[in-house]
Amino acid sequence: MNLALFDFDGTITFGDTFTPFIHFAVDRRRRVTGTLALSPMILGYKLGLVKVPRMRSGMVKAAFRGKREEDVRALGLRYSRQVISGVVRPHALERIEWHKAQGDAVVVVSASLDVYLSDWCQKLGVGLICSQLEATAGVMTGRYLGADCAGEEKAKRVREAYDIRAYPIVYAYGDTDEDRALLHLAHKRYFRWQEVTG
Repeated sequence: MNLALFDFDGTITFGDTFTPFIHFAVDRRRRVTGTLALSPMILGYKLGLVKVPRMRSGMVKAAFRGKREEDVRALGLRYSRQVISGVVRPHALERIEWHKAQGDAVVVVSASLDVYLSDWCQKLGVGLICSQLEATAGVMTGRYLGADCAGEEKAKRVREAYDIRAYPIVYAYGDTDEDRALLHLAHKRYFRWQEVTG
């Protein structure tokens, strides 16, 4: 049995699913007030001064703090079932199914959110390591449970969950710099669906 690690946004899908989920899950009034509150961070992001993980955490806080956990999870389930299937690359699904047919362990490793990824991965029968939303007493805190699952955090979480040395071949698939650490775990690395060496 080998291990296959897949980034989600831009690798399995044609593009980002995180920001569209914010728009899907948050009403217009909250989006407007959130955008105003985040405007300095948004400017910093556009100028290259604010990194993507910090931007994502700011969006999570503005979007979900104070929301009922069951409501956010219900929205995530709807998003998974109504939207995700329409943005998945057919050849990515084929590759996942190929790994499953070989008996490989397949794991999605993503900075995107558990509230919609968990349903999609469960239906496909693959593992999941991702960013998780924190809730206390059934209310969203607006923070992550742990860190944003990007960059080195992806590799760290994979090593915590799987004994990499136990697998004859580790495959990894990614599409951005946030996936470099994940790719470095693997014997066979695919960046934007092209195999890379070194």
